[in-house]
Amino acid sequence: MEITPYAERVLDVVERIPRGMVMSYGDIAEYLGEGGPRQVGRVMALWGGTVPWWRVVRSDGRPVRGHEERCLVAWSDEATPLRGDRADMYRARWSGAST
Repeated sequence: MEITPYAERVLDVVERIPRGMVMSYGDIAEYLGEGGPRQVGRVMALWGGTVPWWRVVRSDGRPVRGHEERCLVAWSDEATPLRGDRADMYRARWSGAST
């Protein structure tokens, strides 16, 4: 399957999320002003392995299903603020603003 322009925009946003920060699927859609969480999730499922996928989480900070252990290791390496086994969305959420 060929990557779409929308998918390229999603992946570009994911690549720009700083170390130790996260965005939810919905955050990315809102930042782009198009699509929704499911569309972002589909992009990540198809092409997310090429970007820091562990920085994209559910709205409550939970990591992607099936990759929890790998995600927690990456978060630990990047010192991502956590609340138990989830990203602390208050402290770790990236708005898309320049850093």
